[in-house]
Amino acid sequence: MSGEQRLFIGGAWVEPENGHYEVIDPATEEAVGLAPEASRDQVHAAAAAAREAFGVWSRTPAEERAAVLGRAAGIIQRNFLPYAELAQAESGATTGTARGMQVGVAVARFRRYAKVEPVEQPLPPQINEAGPFGGAAVMGALAVRHPVGVVTCITSYNNPWANPAGKVAPALAMGNTVVVKPAPQDPLSVYRMAEALEAAGAPPGVVNVVSGSRPEAGEAAVDCADVDMVSFTGSTAVGQRIAEVCGRGMKRQLMELGGKGAAVVFDDADLDSAVSGIGTTFSFYSGQICTAPTRVIVQRGVYDRLVERLAAYARHLTVGDPRAQGTVVGPVISAAHRDRVEAYVELGRKEGARVVAGGERPATERGFYVAPTLLADCTPDMRVVREEIFGPVVAVLPFDDEEEAVALANDSDYGLIDYVWSGDVARAFRVARRLRAGGVGVNTVGRNMEAPFGGFKKSGVGRDVGSYALHAYSEMQAIVWPG
Repeated sequence: MSGEQRLFIGGAWVEPENGHYEVIDPATEEAVGLAPEASRDQVHAAAAAAREAFGVWSRTPAEERAAVLGRAAGIIQRNFLPYAELAQAESGATTGTARGMQVGVAVARFRRYAKVEPVEQPLPPQINEAGPFGGAAVMGALAVRHPVGVVTCITSYNNPWANPAGKVAPALAMGNTVVVKPAPQDPLSVYRMAEALEAAGAPPGVVNVVSGSRPEAGEAAVDCADVDMVSFTGSTAVGQRIAEVCGRGMKRQLMELGGKGAAVVFDDADLDSAVSGIGTTFSFYSGQICTAPTRVIVQRGVYDRLVERLAAYARHLTVGDPRAQGTVVGPVISAAHRDRVEAYVELGRKEGARVVAGGERPATERGFYVAPTLLADCTPDMRVVREEIFGPVVAVLPFDDEEEAVALANDSDYGLIDYVWSGDVARAFRVARRLRAGGVGVNTVGRNMEAPFGGFKKSGVGRDVGSYALHAYSEMQAIVWPG
């Protein structure tokens, strides 16, 4: 077990006023380390430090800010294996996921935002037929992006590297300063990220990290008067509470919230592709990911075949120690979350769903494991179809024609990412455009990391990744003059 972690405030490593709490390895149930429990005053001190640093950092040339991010990427890369081991211990991710999708993606994101992009965009001149003083006038205009100010970044537990990097890197690139409040389950990796940024030359106060296992730290990071914007990844319920606080203070928001992704499978689909794509719900982060295709809507002509093949796929996945070679499905984050997922499976049984794979706790001595579970013969009104379970559980329901498929897919409070599988590409794109989701995968679950990412409905507010993140962490100013 590592030692007692300290907070990072204003460029100093500070002892927490509320002591420490244990971070638990979901695979072994042993302590990984002791994370600091920040007091409300310490969180406010972090925001004050970020406010003080903002003036100089926002005026620092973009090339110099980018150089800091580039050096940080190099430091993370040099510490790749120990950082991945820590992420694995905190989150329960498999070795490949911890290396490739957690630390590896973090490196890529820091490198991406180490590329300087223009913040000024000339707009075409406009002829005003009647200006305020009479007569026609030609007006020029320039759109200029400015940093928002102090950004609170509240990160999710399913990815302690890629998710924080996706917030911190573009926020810093735009000239903002940040207060990072990591998820309580796996905060230690975020402190390693802060160390990398400090070593890369980020000035004191530009990056601050404050953690806590109780709501106090997160609430303070949102309601503090020094905070101008909140970037949050997590549940819709928590996001709604954060949005209420932001609304009172007119704070800017970027919200990536829950999902209940629909996977529409037509009878002419490549079933091999559909099964492997939908199967990522079982394996990728053990289903603890908002982009997972957890509602499978299948045309009746292939319904039985797809259910049979998905069940066989789920049964053959190796569940167990995420450090062991060949393991595909690791644990979920905690005992409490395992109980929650299992309760949903039992609820599905009571609602009338047919459990065709999984449904029982794997026989392991330690660890918070959930078997990949497939629920067939579901109906749209079932809670297992409507609510985000956030585990390796897939619900399947049939449809007859395209109109019904679209209606079923859109019958959800969520709208993050949906999927369409069809051999008729024209139909797949036609259906994709009708889905009320921020993103749609056509015959794939892959993502383009320059494409806008975010949700419709209760899946969030705003868009990030790629250049869209630079817009998200900036204010737009228009400068107009007579031509």
